[in-house]
Amino acid sequence: MNPLYPDARTALQDLIQSGTHLAVGGFASAGVPTDLIGAVHDLQVQNLRLVCCSTQRSEHFGVNRLITNGQVTRLVTSYLGPNDVVRALYLSGKLQVEFVPQGTLAERLRAGGAGIPAFYTPVGAGTVAEDGKEVREYGGRRCLLEEAIVPDVGLVHAWKADRSGNLVYRRTAQNFNPQVASAARVTVAEVEEIVEDGQLDPDEIHTPGIYVQRLVLNPTPDRSVLTVRLREAR
Repeated sequence: MNPLYPDARTALQDLIQSGTHLAVGGFASAGVPTDLIGAVHDLQVQNLRLVCCSTQRSEHFGVNRLITNGQVTRLVTSYLGPNDVVRALYLSGKLQVEFVPQGTLAERLRAGGAGIPAFYTPVGAGTVAEDGKEVREYGGRRCLLEEAIVPDVGLVHAWKADRSGNLVYRRTAQNFNPQVASAARVTVAEVEEIVEDGQLDPDEIHTPGIYVQRLVLNPTPDRSVLTVRLREAR
């Protein structure tokens, strides 16, 4: 049975250290493990190497809390986001950023979880993504060698879990969470509801509990960043 921790800080305080290679699930504001990110922020660890699909609009939400607090020195992402503070850190050289095509980033994490050290893909060939990478031709197409990503710690958000750590995500909040959960050496899941073993239909489980080492209950995740934008009818 997976240990259920009383709060996010307790679940992370012996895992997250300065220099930790950290991956975080979520895309924009969907499926973001806000409590776990807040705990990393409060632990004040430095020199984090962060992998995430995207940053967020507000510097007070999601991984932007870590970046704008100066805790992240290297970021691997597919989208830097619209936040001016994060963008300024990148342009000033205070934040190293490796931009990866979104599908390639997902596959690098998936490969890490599957034990595949590297793979070839035509995505990015002939662009800046090719710089410094081994190139081979397959079927008449130039392909880049991409290495798997295996983070030290993965933080994910799920809708439901059972006490064995099996996870169910809700709609688009699934996004990168399954890939992060499988790739990381240790995965901590922040979940909105925990049920007893056997109460989840096996067909609805997205991430098997074998990939999840720790659970934190957060029945009311922070969704304050969500906004509705309307425009006048023409």
